[in-house]
Amino acid sequence: MGAGIRREGGGDVNGLLEGLRWLVDPANWSGIDGIPTRVWEHVQLSVIALAFATLIAVPVGLWIGHTRRGRFWTVQFANVGRSIPSLAVLSIMFLIAVKEFPTLAFGFLPTIVALTLLGIPVILINTYVGIQQVDPDSVEAAKGMGMSGRQVLWTLEVPLAMPLIMTGLRLAAVQIVATAGLAALIAGGGLGRYIVDGFALRENDRIVAGAILVAVLSLITDAVFTLLSRVTSPKLSSEPGKVRA
Repeated sequence: MGAGIRREGGGDVNGLLEGLRWLVDPANWSGIDGIPTRVWEHVQLSVIALAFATLIAVPVGLWIGHTRRGRFWTVQFANVGRSIPSLAVLSIMFLIAVKEFPTLAFGFLPTIVALTLLGIPVILINTYVGIQQVDPDSVEAAKGMGMSGRQVLWTLEVPLAMPLIMTGLRLAAVQIVATAGLAALIAGGGLGRYIVDGFALRENDRIVAGAILVAVLSLITDAVFTLLSRVTSPKLSSEPGKVRA
């Protein structure tokens, strides 16, 4: 057993200290298994999955919220999507990939598909609810002024719904970052690699270090999207439902 490796045993505090010692060990900050490499893999997985989820869920949520069509199915889909465990989605995507695309089964692809599916429901429901909650009187007033449906959507509904839309993006981003650790189960890389390898090698310090890194990255993600939400929130005028330029 190497000096920098801690095996099973010890209490929670000792385990945390072992994980922190592992993190500050310079040997763990270089090479293909180094922390910067794993963090970059984790960020890549998360950003790509969030981008796909956003490109799919936001336009659909805007359309449903603006037209008021398909509300029942949207709510049902969101509820079902949020109730399915992350590991179950990843397992299903892996099994499909093994059968249909065996050469791509181990790696980023099934993980990105699974993470995208996890992110869609929360972004979709928040976008839809945000648009739907815009004051109907303001919408009618805008239409009475001669605005087209598209103008009402982009100049009134979207700005007023932006806080809820950003909340959906923040929740989805944090969920995706936290779940991306499971990618290591199918050789997908990322910070989950430390946790999976730690269990295989029975190295508690590596497991704790991986968990700490995932938690820190999730907190950073939450902070970034909270800041973005404040920046993109509209400034309302003194008249209800009006957005100040």
